[in-house]
Amino acid sequence: MKKYIINNEWISLDQLEEILNEGHQIELSENAKSKINKCRAYLDEVVAKENRVIYGINTGFGSLCNTVIPNEDLALLQKNLVLSHACGAGEEVPSHLVKRMLLLKVLGLSHGHSGVQLATVERLVFFFNNNILPVVYQQGSLGASGDLAPLAHLSMPIFGQGEVVIDGQKQDASEIEKRFGVAPVELMSKEGLALLNGTQFMSSYATYAVAASRKLWKQFNHVAALSLEGYDGRIEPFGVSVNEIRKQEGQIKTAAIMRELLVDSELVAQPKEHVQDPYSFRCIPQVHGASCDAIEHCARVVENEINAVTDNPTIFPDEELVVSAGNFHGQPLAISMDFLALAMAEMGSISERRVYKLISGTRGLPAFLVANPGLNSGFMIPQYTCASIVSQNKQLCFPASCDTVDSSNGQEDHVSMGANAATKLYRVIENCFTIQGIELLNAAQAYEFRKPLKSSESVHGLFEQFRKEVPFVQEDQYLHPLIQDSKKFVKELWKK
Repeated sequence: MKKYIINNEWISLDQLEEILNEGHQIELSENAKSKINKCRAYLDEVVAKENRVIYGINTGFGSLCNTVIPNEDLALLQKNLVLSHACGAGEEVPSHLVKRMLLLKVLGLSHGHSGVQLATVERLVFFFNNNILPVVYQQGSLGASGDLAPLAHLSMPIFGQGEVVIDGQKQDASEIEKRFGVAPVELMSKEGLALLNGTQFMSSYATYAVAASRKLWKQFNHVAALSLEGYDGRIEPFGVSVNEIRKQEGQIKTAAIMRELLVDSELVAQPKEHVQDPYSFRCIPQVHGASCDAIEHCARVVENEINAVTDNPTIFPDEELVVSAGNFHGQPLAISMDFLALAMAEMGSISERRVYKLISGTRGLPAFLVANPGLNSGFMIPQYTCASIVSQNKQLCFPASCDTVDSSNGQEDHVSMGANAATKLYRVIENCFTIQGIELLNAAQAYEFRKPLKSSESVHGLFEQFRKEVPFVQEDQYLHPLIQDSKKFVKELWKK
């Protein structure tokens, strides 16, 4: 079993994906444990010796920040906080994202600026390593003051309440003690707030979205190359000189990829009757390239976030400081996720336009990519489906981050709505996998009509791999299963 040691060192998004996708277990280093213990000891000392009012430690929360709580009630205060904030609604968060939340919460607390006890962090580590996944709901966070409601649901099982999923079965969190022999953790002062104040719900969605967007982007270039070959497109728009003079990094990168994909293609090399191609083919470098630049910008913001401390108050033992500030505010993520949704929706939009051209009955292709059109409708309606999904993506691109709703009696008077940006982005990403599957279904069908000419080794290899999963359509048949198989191919089965 591979193990990742959490030692407060910078973790890249690629490393994060490796931990999650390759089944790593995690462990706190002695250095991380020392920092956690040092911060907790300093906080205990401050509470015991100083007659200070410190937000969230010996006060109420939100607009109740001036209500002082007696020392003997501080532990109960934290448990009450978690219970009262577990107000999630809507659909459950997918288990793979909950596991991300656990890892990201451990990373945030491991820096030693949150005041939690070591036992609390180690319980989250235990959940991660044993696939004990709290039941969390998608709705409830305003994306400021942290992801309060989702993180409350994530945190309740620490002290034996709420629900968890173990081996695919939902059960009461009290079963953890019976099954694993671990007693509930008794929260101490500040701990509930440290668990709830943070951006780990948003960050979980954001890290997944960046990884999925990078995969989609790379694959959309391959699918577009197959579509270009099926449409008998021209290679000139992907040349070096014409793209370099635009000075856009993503465009230059995309054009280079397309040139490489189409090296030694018999189809590209054959003489063309048409002078130029429609924009959905000719402008692949410009459109795909812009999305590439957007993805990488968002990746930088998200990578910074997962290496950050985002709860409140923040504790600095070496400086003898306890600071109540706003690192929980999700605006950086909210804006970035809105931006990423737009970038990926555009990838889906131009993909659908290529599908539309492939079924148009031009360039020597049969109408709707099927023999005997009329008797057969062929690939007419998959384009409808694709257009419907593209339209939904456009609707989902209305920015969440430009909204705010006053909450907590005006104390929390500007919020990011980053959680809504996150769940919208997730739907856009899932839609893009469907769109990509539909384009590949059409591109492969069109490519069949170019035989005996072949594309490059790379593009033809994609076609052959796809044909192992999805067959050529001779005449009208039930197409829903083919669309589902195509989506599964682009999401799970494509090996490059």
